[in-house]
Formats: sequence, structure tokens, C-alpha cells
Amino acid sequence: MTPGKKLQGLVAATVTPMTPDGQINLSVIGQYVDYLVNQQNVKNVFVNGTTGEGLSLNIQERKQLAEEWVCQGKDKLDHVIIHVGALSLPECQELARHAAAIGADGIAVIAPCFFKPTNKDELIAFLQKVASEAPAVPFYYYHIPPLTGVKIRVEELLDGIKERIPTFQGVKFSDTDLLDLAQCINKNEREQFAFLYGMDEQLLSALAIGADGAVGSTYNYLGQKTNLMLQAFAKPDLALARKYQFLTGEFLNFVIKLGFGVAQTKAVMTFVSGIPMGPPRLPLVNASEEFIVKAKTKLNSIVWPDGD
Repeated sequence: MTPGKKLQGLVAATVTPMTPDGQINLSVIGQYVDYLVNQQNVKNVFVNGTTGEGLSLNIQERKQLAEEWVCQGKDKLDHVIIHVGALSLPECQELARHAAAIGADGIAVIAPCFFKPTNKDELIAFLQKVASEAPAVPFYYYHIPPLTGVKIRVEELLDGIKERIPTFQGVKFSDTDLLDLAQCINKNEREQFAFLYGMDEQLLSALAIGADGAVGSTYNYLGQKTNLMLQAFAKPDLALARKYQFLTGEFLNFVIKLGFGVAQTKAVMTFVSGIPMGPPRLPLVNASEEFIVKAKTKLNSIVWPDGD
């Protein structure tokens, strides 16, 4: 891990590997780390988030996964960010203390999504109570209104947030409201906050308005291709960058029509990486064999600009 280095570029939202009987499978995390670094050129991870089924895991499982990712990522990964959000404030605080104790590079929190905050002050009060339990650890807000139902605009949330949460470092922005994201970036440039976009199929649009990078599930298996898109954008070679974005979108558009979620992501990761990711936890159910065959065929049919 690299202390003090700004979080930017690609961050893989990690899958939680499970055994066939639904227990977490820690034994493949080391292999997973090496795969991300060596095959996908991705050196940042976001653990126990949506893709990782974080809210379907118990506290002990989340701690064990966090420990294994920090341990296996030592000297290999730049950032291991642990999502510590939960419905219960004491659970969030316990997970935040644990993440600090094991040396995580950052913690992130979603808004509570059963009893919801209804305004900025309520949400910041909740986030502050979590962040204060890890006072030396960078803190990120995980904005995902399609799943939490909390639609408080991030632009509004960030106003004066450093005074309330001194460790605040940025946002994982998983929403299609690019106006809100643009206002955040425009108004907070001097703060050096990190804005990581979470809608993989629209990343190029977010980069155009100043996003620092992205957190997403596709970077587990399309990280190398997306890194080439980032390089093309930086040149700038927008035509090439668009080509990569359109091809990523072509695959996602195809699988979304088949039904695409965490279970299907686990299936794709298994056949791309060769690492058994196992089933999801109920109420999610396994991807069908039909999905696996069609998704694999589609992914293999794409001709990328680099010739692969």
C-alpha cells in the first residue's frame, strides 16, 4: 500500500468468493490479488461493497475478508478501501475501527437504506459518527441512490464537509446524474477530493468532466481494456477512447438484457480469471448456464482496438 497517495485510476469492486455451500472462500484472495495486478493492471480494490455482497455478509465475515485483502495486498496493491456501511450505526463503527486496526488505506460508507436520512445534516451526522472511529483513515462517501433510495445531492453534501469530517477524501459516485458530479468537481477542485465514478458504461463521460477514476465491477475482468481507454483519453485520442467505451458498453448492453447483477458478475469473473468465485448468497441465485454460454461467447467475439 502507498500511504498518502491520492486514490485515482481504476478501483476493482471486488467479488466475494464463496464455496459451493455458500461460505466465504478466503483461500483464493491471494490468487485474486495477483490476477488483478498482473492480468488487469489494477492495483486498487474496494472490498465488501455492492459487488462484494457486503450487506449480505455478517460482521465476522466482513472482517475476515478485509483482513485477507489487506494481508494479501501488502506490497502489491496501492489502495485497499474497505466498505464499512451497514444499517446499524454501531456495526458501521465496529467495522471502521477494525479497518483502521488492520491498516486499510481507506474506508467508505453508503447512506443507511432502511431508515433513511432525509436531509444533508442527518446524513453527515451519521457519516461523521462512523468516520470518527477511524480518525487516521481516509474516508469516502459511497453515493448509490439507485440502491439506497437516498437522493441527497452530493454537491450539497460536500459543502463544509471537511469541518465535520476531517478525514473526508472523496466520493464513489454511482449515479447517472452527471450534473451533480460536475458541480462537485467544479466547486471542490481546491480541496483535492477524489471523485471516482461508479457507472462503468458511462466512465468516459465522467472523465470528460474531471472524474479522477472509477470504482466498478467490470474492472475485475475488463481492467486492462479500461486502462487502455484511460491512456487514450489522456493523450488525448478521443476516437480511440470512445472505441473502448463503446465496446465495453456493447458487452454490458448484451448481458443486461439477459439479466445482469452480482451473481452474473461472479460467473463472468470465474470464466475470465479461472478463479472459482462460487455462488452468490440468497436471495441472489446462481447465473444460469445459458447466461454463462452467451456471455462468454459475446465477450470472446469482441475485437478490441489493441487486437486482442
